[in-house]
Amino acid sequence: MIRFILKGILRDRSRSVLPIIVVSLGVFLTVVMSSWMKGIFTEMIDMNANFTTGHVKVMTHAYADNVNQIPIDLALLGVDELTQNLQKDFPNMEWVSRINFGGLLDVPDANGETRAQGPAAGKGIDFFHNPKEIERMNFQKSLVEGAVPKSPGEAIISYEFAEKYGVKLGQEVTLFGSTMNGSMLFKTFKVCGTIRFGMTMLDRGAILIDISDAQLALDMEDGSTEILGYFGDGKYDKQKATETIQAFNSKYNHKDDEFSPEMYKLEQQAGLEEYLAMADGMVGMMITFFIIAMSIVLWNTGLLGGLRRYTEYGVRLALGEAKGHIYKTMIYEAILIGMIGSVLGTAFGLAASYYLQEVGVDFSAVTKNINMMLPPVYKASIFPSLLYIGFIPGLLAMVLGNALAGFAIYKRKTAQLFKELEV
Repeated sequence: MIRFILKGILRDRSRSVLPIIVVSLGVFLTVVMSSWMKGIFTEMIDMNANFTTGHVKVMTHAYADNVNQIPIDLALLGVDELTQNLQKDFPNMEWVSRINFGGLLDVPDANGETRAQGPAAGKGIDFFHNPKEIERMNFQKSLVEGAVPKSPGEAIISYEFAEKYGVKLGQEVTLFGSTMNGSMLFKTFKVCGTIRFGMTMLDRGAILIDISDAQLALDMEDGSTEILGYFGDGKYDKQKATETIQAFNSKYNHKDDEFSPEMYKLEQQAGLEEYLAMADGMVGMMITFFIIAMSIVLWNTGLLGGLRRYTEYGVRLALGEAKGHIYKTMIYEAILIGMIGSVLGTAFGLAASYYLQEVGVDFSAVTKNINMMLPPVYKASIFPSLLYIGFIPGLLAMVLGNALAGFAIYKRKTAQLFKELEV
């Protein structure tokens, strides 16, 4: 029977071309949008992990409660010993210390007098001893000119800040701020490079120095605002992160001590939990939408096809074929058409997804005024379930549409068949 129905689909294209096109288009959109949304959220998570949150992060409880204010007076102390303990307890992870701070960047003129000033977000990173940090934060591709700091007293500043205030390589800038102990900070750095990450949040004003310089300038000997942990494969695993923070907090965190270290996983920071939940639900919502939309379209297509095949059904009923058998053949036919459309839609969808994965779409002009850490170029991400995810709306919508349209068969009255055939 399957071969017979398939021959009918191939020979009578007028009853199969339109449904196949509708199914293929719906499956194509499902595959492309699923891969694109997956890519956007994955890249956003990776970017936040690399720059800000890590896969897990250790902070003092007091610092975590006021993290948006960057209170360096509530930072971690004894980080060398704590990092050694982390490496011993969790050897499959990489642990790095960073210091976040804020201040005012002063640009002097030829006489050493203030020529311009601007706010700057500072970050102390281990440039000298950890090449992975340079790779993780994509410095080599983000540098506009110059190089990363190689000796004490050197700094990278954002390209937009340098352009706005006319700062050149080799020129000195002075950082004004406050130390961990609350005293005034005046520290001069030599600009060794300018950088542009493509993210407004970082490009408006930033100064990046080695963590040893940051500790010296901020009176934070053996201290840091945070210790970030990364899984060995570079991919975030929610279950592993949960197990890690539970093991750490049960051993090191003391609820009655606000300065005791406490570990947080990625989605507990920067409001990422909502975005991860959104990513999990987005694909399901999209598939449901396409199933409903395509079912309505295919229902109407089935009704039109049923009107065109009104005489055919009448002849088959007149010859003694049961209504239930005709209905079953319609469903089988819908399954075959759904399979064909789903295969075609998936193939074209994967091709488009691969293009978006390699090239992406640049939204930097749209996101330039957004303070969230978002990637400037949105790319798709191909994952295994794309091979079958399109078959869910493709098959279900086609079968549902034809099942609804097929009820018209049961309304046919055998007594009227011969009168219709005589006409």
